[in-house]
Amino acid sequence: MQSKTLVLTGGGTAGHVMPNLALVPRLRELGWSLHYLGSSAGPERDLVQSSGIPFHPIATGKFRRYFSWKNFTDPFKVILGAAQAFSLLGKLRPAAVFSKGGFVAVPVVYAAFLRRIPVVLHESDLTPGLANRLCLRLCRRICASFPETLEHLPPDKAVLTGTPVREELLKGGRDAGLNWLGFTSQKPVLLIMGGSQGAAALNRCIRSALPELEGRYQVVHLCGPGRIDPLLQGLQGYRQFEFLGKELADVFAASDRAVSRAGANSLFELLALRKPGLLIPLPLGASRGDQILNARSFVRRGFAAMLRQEDLSEDSLLRNLDALESESETLRRNMGASEQTSAIENVMRVIASVTQTA
Repeated sequence: MQSKTLVLTGGGTAGHVMPNLALVPRLRELGWSLHYLGSSAGPERDLVQSSGIPFHPIATGKFRRYFSWKNFTDPFKVILGAAQAFSLLGKLRPAAVFSKGGFVAVPVVYAAFLRRIPVVLHESDLTPGLANRLCLRLCRRICASFPETLEHLPPDKAVLTGTPVREELLKGGRDAGLNWLGFTSQKPVLLIMGGSQGAAALNRCIRSALPELEGRYQVVHLCGPGRIDPLLQGLQGYRQFEFLGKELADVFAASDRAVSRAGANSLFELLALRKPGLLIPLPLGASRGDQILNARSFVRRGFAAMLRQEDLSEDSLLRNLDALESESETLRRNMGASEQTSAIENVMRVIASVTQTA
């Protein structure tokens, strides 16, 4: 059977790229030829090229809802990007385009629509972002991560899939993780995840609570770029890292509980791994509020607990972790019953449906 070509797009942040890359092993297994259209200035170029996928940079602009002189120049970048994407899609002749969102995806989706190439969108957060809203009428299907998202989407296009999680994260070893961290099996491991850029408020609270936490847990702290505290290096039962690469799967496997921001990728990693988590979403004002909505959805469905950053203190952190301990088994059972842990296969079925009818 002749292989089909699929174009992936999305970028601006790692969160718009990693779900795309989570699909890559399965797509290759099914014989797809893959290409990626993205911004040369975003993180997607390095992430994609390290995966061995041909990367094609295009011009892109951002749609800002505040005054900026760039609002007068970026529309021309979007038009240029659409022209570049139109030309590239004509050469690549893909069977479909899969878009993870972000503003780099807008010109690609518009170009695909003009080329009559079917488009599948994916929305990670509970409410659709502006880029995906601009593209809704041009797509054949949109994959949603949260059941509540379906209320915001055209019913004839929306499919509940969940967010794809990299398969390698599901294959870690607990013993390997404990050995790498220098931890023992005698005390539970608490994983702190502040998101790709770290979380200053969360970092401060965790470090002030360390004397209490050390009596209960061994702590592995992903604190973000430039946020290592040299005074805490070498502290028994506490390991801090800016971020983790290939070691993350083993560290996940070694972890018993998590304290995390509520970005969709982190949430669905915890769901797929059935790790009980205390979610501390970015507050309104630091984001468009999507993390708060994401966290509330997970709490409603019995997948996690939540503590608002406005209420975060050493005392509230410890009290909420105590409550998490008592709820952990119930949370694990609820996560195990979720059908959204098979997001990769769910998305594959959607892509297959639009290419078979194209």
